[in-house]
Amino acid sequence: MEERKPLKRHKALQPFSREHHHGLLLCWKIRKGFLSKVDPMRIKTYADWFYKTHLIPHFSDEEKFIFPMLGEEHEHIKKAMAEHRRLARLFEDKEDIARNLNRIEEELESHIRFEERVLFPEIQDIATPEQLAQMTEMHDSVTFKENNEDPFWL
Repeated sequence: MEERKPLKRHKALQPFSREHHHGLLLCWKIRKGFLSKVDPMRIKTYADWFYKTHLIPHFSDEEKFIFPMLGEEHEHIKKAMAEHRRLARLFEDKEDIARNLNRIEEELESHIRFEERVLFPEIQDIATPEQLAQMTEMHDSVTFKENNEDPFWL
């Protein structure tokens, strides 16, 4: 099996990658909640908080600062935008909570892996130093604040 080396992320993209790490932790928490037989509504409450507090601003910043570098007609940007829309629908859907949480967990992890392994390396290859500098100025990572009101994953 081929060993995967860690990707060296440009400083301008590092805040986005840190946010992706927290998104992957959400996926882990959803899985952990189901394995521990936690009431899906408890998991949904946390997932909704995470979506409103972290994912909506993250998606917006990607769409403002990263995606324009490749252009809206680029196949990777079309895919990422479609995934953002699909994830938004899953978070907003109030029917069949357990099924939607499972789909959120799977699709969010897949989406993050796509951006980290495919989209961001391509951005790093084509972005000019000026574009990267502007991105660094415009998007500064906000310190992650956890919601520990109901730490169902512990």
